[in-house]
Amino acid sequence: MLHPSYTDLINVVNKDIEPGEQPVVQSRYSIVIAASKRARQLIAGDDAMVAGAAGKKPLSIAIDELYQQKVKILPEEEPSAEEELDTTEEQA
Repeated sequence: MLHPSYTDLINVVNKDIEPGEQPVVQSRYSIVIAASKRARQLIAGDDAMVAGAAGKKPLSIAIDELYQQKVKILPEEEPSAEEELDTTEEQA
């Protein structure tokens, strides 16, 4: 069994969400994507933000960082109406 579990990790990441707001992470897929992006940053040379990272694999470190809230997941920005219009015009 993985520690922390997907549900524990999702609950920790969404802990600071105000009532009525959309959660940042809604599925296992989202949490896996966030952890893999952070792992790639660690592989590229970023310093780990948690203690005891020496000897651990980058993905394990990334999960620890998410669980300890050292790394925040930002919601994807939706394109504005202007950006959508520009994209539509470029395709035409």
